[in-house]
Amino acid sequence: MRRIVSASFAPVSAGILLALSATAAAASGERLLTATRIHTSDADMPVATAVVWDADGRILALGDAAELVARHPDAERIDAGDATVVPGLIDAHAHLVGLGHALMQADLVGARSTAEVVERLQAFARDLPADAWLMGRGWDQNLWPDTAFPTAAVLDAAFPDRPVVLERIDGHATWANSAAMRAIDRDLAGDWQPDGGLVVREDGKPTGVFVDMAANLVYAAAPEPGAAWQEQAFARALEHVASLGLTGVHDMGTGDDGFALMQRFADRGALSVRVQAYASRGADAIEAMCRDGAYRHPSGRLDMRGVKLMIDGALGSRGAALIEDYSDDPGNRGLLVQDEAGFEAAVRRARDCGLQVATHAIGDRGNRIVLDTYARVLGDQAGSDHRWRIEHAQVLAPGDIARFAGLKLVASMQPTHATSDMGWAGDRLGEARLAGAYAWRSFVEAGVPLALGSDFPVEFADPRLGLLAAVTRQDVHGQPPGGWLPGQVLTAAEALHGFTSGAAWSAFDEGRVGRLAPGLRADFVVLDRDPLAVPGSELDDIVVRSTWVDGKPVYQADQAPETRL
Repeated sequence: MRRIVSASFAPVSAGILLALSATAAAASGERLLTATRIHTSDADMPVATAVVWDADGRILALGDAAELVARHPDAERIDAGDATVVPGLIDAHAHLVGLGHALMQADLVGARSTAEVVERLQAFARDLPADAWLMGRGWDQNLWPDTAFPTAAVLDAAFPDRPVVLERIDGHATWANSAAMRAIDRDLAGDWQPDGGLVVREDGKPTGVFVDMAANLVYAAAPEPGAAWQEQAFARALEHVASLGLTGVHDMGTGDDGFALMQRFADRGALSVRVQAYASRGADAIEAMCRDGAYRHPSGRLDMRGVKLMIDGALGSRGAALIEDYSDDPGNRGLLVQDEAGFEAAVRRARDCGLQVATHAIGDRGNRIVLDTYARVLGDQAGSDHRWRIEHAQVLAPGDIARFAGLKLVASMQPTHATSDMGWAGDRLGEARLAGAYAWRSFVEAGVPLALGSDFPVEFADPRLGLLAAVTRQDVHGQPPGGWLPGQVLTAAEALHGFTSGAAWSAFDEGRVGRLAPGLRADFVVLDRDPLAVPGSELDDIVVRSTWVDGKPVYQADQAPETRL
């Protein structure tokens, strides 16, 4: 926090603040924070200037600063000065373990050519042991002069012996060199394809790119990182997201190992953000949850009550399932990562066990399959408070948007996907299909609740970038002028709602977080400016001064540099 003062309103350092916190907490257990403006996202009191919480991190009251100081004279007082406080920001679709891995691997995000990719890999490899595999992520062929998929030959020239495995920016394609492919215990030549995936071939021989489920062939051959590496990676991810104002994350597709890692951090009080985990797709995950039931860690920092399924791939790698051909790839309509019968069986089993269902769907065909399946499985229960979700809801036939409201579904969407994809989405879809693409405003007008996130590490984890994209439909450089498909913008209040109370509601967590109100958890963010008052183009420049979970600071700006990923 850049400016925090004690009860006497004299500036103090962060270290002294924490010492004062311990002394005051021992006296009364209550803490009282004042600020120029506190946006609560609570209809009963939308704006306040003070908030009080108890020693357990539960909010006791909000209101006028002078009144609350008089009512709670023994509370430790923290003055945030001219700052604005908002409820803790929640990323409604993200991958915490994946973010940690990305922070430990070669960063290829934004590379403008294969030559730049190789240059970054060579720099990263200098610190690797000689026998280590070179792993990286973030490449995007749409940014290169030649937008075709790359080949192993590019990597072979620089790394003839060291295996190289590189995940695409969207996580739906993997690029490997020949050394890595030689480690795969299967002949990759021919015309066979794995279920739900595509081995890209030329003249029957693999080129080095593996789309969607085909990537499992490569990762199965790669060595597993050790426990210490996993712990370090996850710790870095937690530290990073806290620095961005995130107090909660919906972890979409949490595997057994990842969940065990989260549990270990929660057990020792090191899980600094609140995680709503959705079990990784597959029958095993559903059966395990049916057997064990919903999970809640005693700390209140880790929950699992839902399952994340998938129906199709991603638009950038032409794996999203479309009703008609890709405009820039005639004959290709994408792929399904799971057959329709198997998908419906999984949804039915999840329903029978009382699980919340969240399904990845990108293309208009993928979304329609999910809508049709949800409608059949829910049947007469469609109007119940099930809060089933469609993750991404990225490209829809416009007439299908209203079906979300009729089925009482949540549209879990990621604003920065639009600003990342806008340079080539029109090529993939053609102008006509853009009418139902990244259509946030259309969902709001149809009465569909939105939960907003980033899909990090596919996108940067910074929610300020999500707010910027949602409100302006522009990138950080202000492009394009006027915004891309500007009829789909959100207001700043709608965008903030999607990252706070909307996200919390989508995970059945509105009774704990998402708003600042008596009885809820004291999860909040202190900002240098008001996100509901600054011009939309300045939303990404707002500074996070501090991040608080359960009434305790998990990040303060004067103790760590500001970063983005």
